[in-house]
Amino acid sequence: MRIKLEGIAVSDQDHALRFYTEKLGFIKKVDKDMGHGARLLLLASPDEPDGAQLMLEPSGEHPPTKAYKEALMKEGIPFTAFQVDDLDAEHKRLIGLGVEFRMQPKEAAGSKMATFDDTCGNLIMMYEEIQ
Repeated sequence: MRIKLEGIAVSDQDHALRFYTEKLGFIKKVDKDMGHGARLLLLASPDEPDGAQLMLEPSGEHPPTKAYKEALMKEGIPFTAFQVDDLDAEHKRLIGLGVEFRMQPKEAAGSKMATFDDTCGNLIMMYEEIQ
């Protein structure tokens, strides 16, 4: 088994596509109309363009998804996490782009981590493994 696709529920696919490409730097791999106002949006890391992909799934007003996302936000729990090579540099870059952090960089359990709001209804953690 391999992890090739990770999904994240987003409130607005167009907005999410702009945030994840323009701010976070992911590259768009697939953008296909699926009908009923939904699209198949797959992104990849520019560092691993043929690696695992991130699917921006439309969450809309689907009650279970909405309740789950709201509960995670309320509790301050990230929906997913992205690894970075230099957390301090990435934090500074994202602050410069207007990204709002809910948890500033801190060290814990052999890593350095920070949490930001993706403006699509999710908290995202980024982390750097430290030796």
